[in-house]
Amino acid sequence: MADTDGLLDARDFGTSEPAAGGFHVKGAHGQDWGLRNRLSRIFRPDTGRTVMLAFDHGYFVGPMAGLERLDTRIAPLTPAADAIMMTRGALRTSIPATTGAGIVLRASGGPSILRELSDEHIALDMEDALRLNAAAVAIQVFIGGEHESRSVANLAALVDAGQRHGVAVLGVTAVGKDMVRDARYFRLATRISAEMGAHIVKTYYVEEGFETVTASCPVPIIVAGGKKLPELDALTMAYRSIQEGAAGVDMGRNIFQSENPAGMLAAVRGVVHDGLKPEEAYEIFQEKTAGAAI
Repeated sequence: MADTDGLLDARDFGTSEPAAGGFHVKGAHGQDWGLRNRLSRIFRPDTGRTVMLAFDHGYFVGPMAGLERLDTRIAPLTPAADAIMMTRGALRTSIPATTGAGIVLRASGGPSILRELSDEHIALDMEDALRLNAAAVAIQVFIGGEHESRSVANLAALVDAGQRHGVAVLGVTAVGKDMVRDARYFRLATRISAEMGAHIVKTYYVEEGFETVTASCPVPIIVAGGKKLPELDALTMAYRSIQEGAAGVDMGRNIFQSENPAGMLAAVRGVVHDGLKPEEAYEIFQEKTAGAAI
């Protein structure tokens, strides 16, 4: 085992140097054709970025504001998303099979919000993911949590299955309420996930040092939307994330709890794919909201 005494803090992140490879998804140039094809369903080849719509919250919190009816409130939004992240139950019951969005299935679960959330297990067989034509499967990784080791082992097992079948694995850095949300923690959590084989990592944006998080992670980082923010603030977070190296966003509450979810999704796409500044994207949101009210 490596000696942890005298370890030096990382400092030379080369944030201005492009990632090696040549494929439009960071770190995937050496993967098999099928896995790269599935990643291309998530990340647009022309921009290398993604706007993912997450509505998997019900697997541990049940119905919440904006997710009362997946078939009527979420399904109409999916054509405007590059990828959608949900449980297999939600996909089978509520999302039309004609969707062109990349399918990302929640693959971990167990405890509800009433219990210790890090006590998760793998809750999806890779054969069922293939049956549902998934581009990727997603699993929580609880670095620093009570069940950290199990969550890392769950990730590794899912990566093994994903590599066998050509399905990408998204590692989600779950942050407990007692953990410090700073760049140093997220460098640790995202790097562990990538080193264990995750093909994509989802994490949170931090205002100081986020570019070191994206630079030190050898696979694409997408940013979680987190709690509901005012629309301009959410667009600003998305803009800064992209400017500092993120390959996209995976937003849930900041889309489906917005006054105008479709308008907000269009505005986020403007930031991620068209390089719009937050104020420019916010104008799109306002125009679509005003148009919907007529």
